[in-house]
Order: sequence, then C-alpha cells, then structure tokens
Amino acid sequence: MNKDTFIEELRKLNIEVKDDYLNKLDIYMNYLIEYNSHTNLTAIKEPEEIYLKHFYDSLTIVKSVDLSRYNSLVDIGSGAGFPGMVLKIFFPQLNITLIDSNNKKTKFLIELSKKLSLNVDVVNDRVENFSKNNLNKFDIVTSRAVANLRVLAELAIPLVKVDGLFIALKGNMDDSLEDSISTIEILDSKIINRITFNLYNNSGLRNIIVIKKEKSTDVKLLRPYDKIIKKPLKKNSK
Repeated sequence: MNKDTFIEELRKLNIEVKDDYLNKLDIYMNYLIEYNSHTNLTAIKEPEEIYLKHFYDSLTIVKSVDLSRYNSLVDIGSGAGFPGMVLKIFFPQLNITLIDSNNKKTKFLIELSKKLSLNVDVVNDRVENFSKNNLNKFDIVTSRAVANLRVLAELAIPLVKVDGLFIALKGNMDDSLEDSISTIEILDSKIINRITFNLYNNSGLRNIIVIKKEKSTDVKLLRPYDKIIKKPLKKNSK
C-alpha cells in the first residue's frame, strides 16, 4: 500500500486526512525503520507494508467506533505504538496512554512522541499492575496483542469505565469467542459487535471484537498474570 492508496482507503473509512498527519506518519515510519535496525520492534520493515499492516490496520478500528465521541483511550501491549500512537495522530483530541512491559519499546515510544510533538502517556509496566491504581477509568481500551481473547479480556476490562468499551483487534480468531464469554460475563461486560473483514487487497483476515462494560470492576477480581494464563476466570476464582 503506497501513500496515495493509503489516503484513498482512509477516505473510504471517513477518516479526515490532513497534511500534518501524513507528515507525522513519514517521521514515524523513518524513525521506526531507523530504530528497528538496532532494536527489534517489528518484523515489518518495508514502507508499503508499514503503511498497510501498521498504519492502515491500526485505523480500521473506526469500523467499530466513532472515536470523535470519546476522551480517553489506553492501548495495552502497544509495542511500537500500534494502534495507539497512530490513533493519536488522526484523533488528537484523545487522551492516549500506551502501556508495554518491554523497556526498549517504551523508550522508543517516548522518543517518538517527542519527534511527533504528541502528548501521550507512556507506561512501562505490566497491565495487571497498572490496573491496580487505574480501575474503571478509561473510555476505551484497545489492543493488537497476540494473547487470546479470554486473557486479553481479563487484562483489559478492569481498566474500562462503566459503559466504556474494550475493543480487541485480532487477526484470525485462533481462539473461539465462546472460550472468553465466561470471563467477559464475570467482569460484568458483554460482546456487542464482531466485525470480520479482509485487509486491503486480501492481505489478511481481521476481526474487531467490541465489548461493553456494564458494571464497575472490584479490585478483588484482579489476579496475577500466571493465574490469568493458567486458570480461566470463573465464579469465585482467586
């Protein structure tokens, strides 16, 4: 996907494209390629692939939500800033927090935010630790992390405020929605939408799962990561 095609496809998504946004993406891409030459951030290194599988893919979240209506968004497992940093460029009104436990990646994000003159909060921590002091806080939590949906839901939903959304950006659904439903229900949330589509030019299957939170999360439901991984959340889980 070259830049012209990228612009055309964003217009189909009703995303406003400004020269300033495109200039920031150029800076982003060049710094990503430079940084990636000495620190592994992404396996995607060619400009056209970056436009498609990082920039455009991040923005497909608008298929599921009108971001102009929201104030705060946290991107968990943000890595090199996808989708969170890209969303900040195109939706500058959003107060965005990027969380990653990898120090090398958060260092990149901090330097990138300076180069782009973007005010984002970058947090170097595990999500389950961050949640302890940030329960029920954010309008939207999103993630392109590779963990299965059950695990992602338990990590993400505690951060979402009541009536807010957890939006999981997934490729092929290697785990069924059914496996995650019990966890989602225990966390007083429900799946309200699933959008399945092929990325531009049949470059890969994508699923966007939208989960709405109905009640606040009690701190007692927070569990360490090893328990989240090994033991699905059930009634009276500890």
